[in-house]
Amino acid sequence: MTKKVLIIATNGFEQSELLKPREALESAGIETTVASPETGQIKGWNHKEWGESVDVDIDIEDVLASQFDAIVLPGGQMNPDNLRMNRTVVDLVRTFVDGGKPVAAICHGPWLLAEADCLAGRTVTSWPSIRTDLSNAGATVVDKEVVVDGNLITSRKPDDIPAFSSAVIEAVNAMAEAT
Repeated sequence: MTKKVLIIATNGFEQSELLKPREALESAGIETTVASPETGQIKGWNHKEWGESVDVDIDIEDVLASQFDAIVLPGGQMNPDNLRMNRTVVDLVRTFVDGGKPVAAICHGPWLLAEADCLAGRTVTSWPSIRTDLSNAGATVVDKEVVVDGNLITSRKPDDIPAFSSAVIEAVNAMAEAT
């Protein structure tokens, strides 16, 4: 059976943090679906300017968690800050975490884990500017390339994408073998 990963993003996602993990997942034979509160296309942020657009495959309101094996939350400052104000997105993140499915967040992406109240007693990493927020949400925050704590996978920045992508692929494959 095909493994499926949901990627949730909106305008202002960090371009490399969506495109590169998606490419790695698809190269590993894992199907990806981009969901967003926006329709049509969403525009990436590439360092300090607008980047490439990505097609939205499904409206966030139409997503059924049961149809996916894992979720990836790209960073960029704007993307998760806007998404954490969307109740459907926050509820989906919580559903994946509570369901034991892999939830992978990079850079500012862990903001969504804090908003979904999923960090108490967990160890994570992130972009430095949100570490206090994560700590205040109950997490132990460390400065490592990738941190896997149960079904949570977190990384700090674009330089960590290879390790992040490998950890996501490993978790999705392990989940598929267990079912």
